[in-house]
Amino acid sequence: MTGLSERLRAAADGIWQAQHDHPFVRGIGEGTLELDRFRFWVRQDYVFLIEYARLLALASAKAPDLDTMTRFSALLHETLHEEMALHRSYSADLGIAIDDLERERPALTTRGYADFLLRTAAIGDFADLLAALLPCMWGFNEIGLALAERGAPAHPGYARWIRMYSSPDFTALVDWLRALTDRFGPALRETGEDRVTEVFLASSRYELAFWEMAWNHPGH
Repeated sequence: MTGLSERLRAAADGIWQAQHDHPFVRGIGEGTLELDRFRFWVRQDYVFLIEYARLLALASAKAPDLDTMTRFSALLHETLHEEMALHRSYSADLGIAIDDLERERPALTTRGYADFLLRTAAIGDFADLLAALLPCMWGFNEIGLALAERGAPAHPGYARWIRMYSSPDFTALVDWLRALTDRFGPALRETGEDRVTEVFLASSRYELAFWEMAWNHPGH
């Protein structure tokens, strides 16, 4: 029998394929995406990352064992102290001033996605939290690996983006999160798995909506 993470991925296959086929994602892989679209995505992703850190804090608090709690706590620390610093450096390379980055306000989709994640984490159980979190990490890794197989684009910023999400370290993190999700599969009754699947599908739809938001942001 397949693990829970594979069953969730299969349920959302149409949504995930739409992400792979999205013109924003294809533009990154081909190096043809207009920079203003990508800059808007980066600014919104920075805002999202702040709320994502809150989600990791809730994951650590709700973790069922010390090892999992420690892993999420370390991931939270890395996000706040390393990933956000790297994000600011990356933004500067794209010509986004730090002050502008800090003043960025969440677009409606960004706010909706963040609120969905935090509400699920706050009132759901740990399996719900994992199902909400998994499409973000796993989706980016799957896209990054697929784009890396096609070869790096000439645009250095897009090539860097692909390297980031296809890296062995990021892939290992996704593998750990999938294995953690699979641990909860056998304990879920059919109704419980149905609920978790709906959470996974909703999070996957928000991922697709985030690409769409960045593609169609004001000015396009």
